[in-house]
Amino acid sequence: MTADLAGVRAVGLRVQICGDAHVQNLGTFAAADGELVFDLNDFDETLPGPWEWDLKRFAASAVLAGRESGAPETRCADAVASLVRSYRGSMRTFATLPFLELMRYKVRRRTRTGLVGDALAKAKRATPLQLLGKLAKRRRGSWELHDRAPILAHVSDRTARRVVRALGDYRHTLRADRRITLDAYRPVDVAFRVGGIGSVGVRNYIVLLFGRSPEDPLVLQVKQAFPPCGTGYLKLPSFPHQGQRIAEGQSLMQTGTDPLVGWTRIAGRDFVVRQLADHKARVETADLRGRSLDLFAEVAGEILSRAHARTGDAAAIAGYCGDSERLDKAIARFAVLYADQVEKDFSDFRAAVRKGKLGSARAVRGVAGGLSQALSRISAS
Repeated sequence: MTADLAGVRAVGLRVQICGDAHVQNLGTFAAADGELVFDLNDFDETLPGPWEWDLKRFAASAVLAGRESGAPETRCADAVASLVRSYRGSMRTFATLPFLELMRYKVRRRTRTGLVGDALAKAKRATPLQLLGKLAKRRRGSWELHDRAPILAHVSDRTARRVVRALGDYRHTLRADRRITLDAYRPVDVAFRVGGIGSVGVRNYIVLLFGRSPEDPLVLQVKQAFPPCGTGYLKLPSFPHQGQRIAEGQSLMQTGTDPLVGWTRIAGRDFVVRQLADHKARVETADLRGRSLDLFAEVAGEILSRAHARTGDAAAIAGYCGDSERLDKAIARFAVLYADQVEKDFSDFRAAVRKGKLGSARAVRGVAGGLSQALSRISAS
């Protein structure tokens, strides 16, 4: 989609963009002060770019999510209109706020009830001890991470030592008060974990640490960081460290962010380091039915608007968006057409597999098996 968006004229106003803004990249997490917040929560693709890219990508994903949940086409288009209306209305508000107030602004409207409220309630139950129970087991009186290849597998001793040593450099990327917190924990185990569809084939390690007792766990994710997709389409300054780009971009876009996000290098490769899951939860697309889709889109519009206002010229963007519904309707038309194209592309892909143009179904399964072996090799290297 980055290639497609790069071929469309943009206004020329840049902000820090998420780069991968879509329905399931909004969720809950614990901020530095412990408060549970609902916000953007995936920044592997973040970079300075056109504000329209985030808005159009999220709009297309809202249509796809609505269709997946069984919503009628009119509801999907209305949800996108709600998204853009919320974005431009919020931008007008942010354009008038003092910068200090904008820096502290938290999205609270419609976040205590409905699907977002349910996600926050789910996140409240997602404690570090609950995560420990999912990822690890007790063995001979101590905890160790599970072996569930290819999703979760222990690494070689050599790799484990490299990962733990890299935490020393990571420590220096944290603020002084957060270094004290990290110093209170000691690493006890390291494993390789598949982070998600978009992270298959990426070196992604998790480190299990404990503080005062076995009831005080901390799980860090040490994930390889690559240049963002937008690099080839935007004139950008060179990033000295891709993990630093992600960590700093996250801090720029979120009001309250993971207090332990930082970066390091392992064997010459860039990595971002963060808590694996600190009270995290998200809204499931199957639940985005009826009015819920509209309300979710409203919250998303305010969240995107606030992130962009913090890092760009809010007054200029608000001026371009205007007071009428023209932009709402234009983005809605774009989102419906783009969602149609996404579904057609996927249908063509499946047809090509069935016809043997991209290999048989057996070959695809063979690729999956080869992937499993490749992941095992990565975990051991």
